[in-house]
This record gives sequence, structure tokens and C-alpha cells, in this order.
Amino acid sequence: MDTRIKEAISLFEDVMIYGTEQVLRSMDEQFWNQYSPEQLHLLKLLKKEERLTAGRLAALQGVHKSAISGRTKKLLAKELIRVVETPDRRSKLYELTAEGERVIGKARELTHRYVQEQLVDHVNDEEIDQFLRIFRKLKAIIKTEEVDE
Repeated sequence: MDTRIKEAISLFEDVMIYGTEQVLRSMDEQFWNQYSPEQLHLLKLLKKEERLTAGRLAALQGVHKSAISGRTKKLLAKELIRVVETPDRRSKLYELTAEGERVIGKARELTHRYVQEQLVDHVNDEEIDQFLRIFRKLKAIIKTEEVDE
């Protein structure tokens, strides 16, 4: 494998792991104490996909279904998600509630504000455009590969 690709993967992992932690730790906001990063990620997945099974959520989050069970129970109790009835009663579909939509909107607003404040003095417009081109391309490539339940 090309060493540049290895470095790119390593840098991406670092940004995802440490960046998420840094963003959550640096934002002095009561909001972040109410939800775990895993719960917020689950809500974001439902926002993007609309309705998902526990199996699909587990696959997308890279965890066992038991972890999803715990997360969904907490989010159901907070009324951020709801179960959608399906013809197959063995299969549950989850979707966001209006309150879940509000929480995701607030999380996105706070994250965008924080990241913009951090980048404004360190990243120029050309670099942002490069970043966008690369990540649009990567998204198109990855989107063609489905994650199995």
C-alpha cells in the first residue's frame, strides 16, 4: 500500500478520534452532558437514514446489538426516538422524534460554531475547497458500498 494512503488513513483516524473528544471537551455547554457521543451518533444516523433497525445501527456504529439496545432504551426514555411498527413484529424500526430532530440541530449548530472558530485562523479558503473535493469524492466511493445488517 502507498505510504501516503497509510498516512492519510492514520491522520483521518486521529482527527476522528481526538477531534471528537476535543470538540466535546472544549465546548463548555450543558447540552453535551446530557448525551453520550454514541447516542448523538445514533441520532445522526437516524437523521441521515430516516429509519433503521437495531441490526443496521449496530453495523453502522461498529458495535454489537446489545450496545444498540442500551442506547435505544435511553433515547426512547428521553423521547428522542420512537419505534415504528412494521408488518414483521420481530423487526423494530427506529426513527427520530421532533425532539430528536431538535437535539441533532442543536448539536450540529454548536459543533459548527466551535469548528469554525478553531479553523478560521488556520485554514484558508483554498484548503477548505480541497477538503470538500476530496471528501465529496470519498463519500461517493463509500456510498456505493452498502454495510450489511
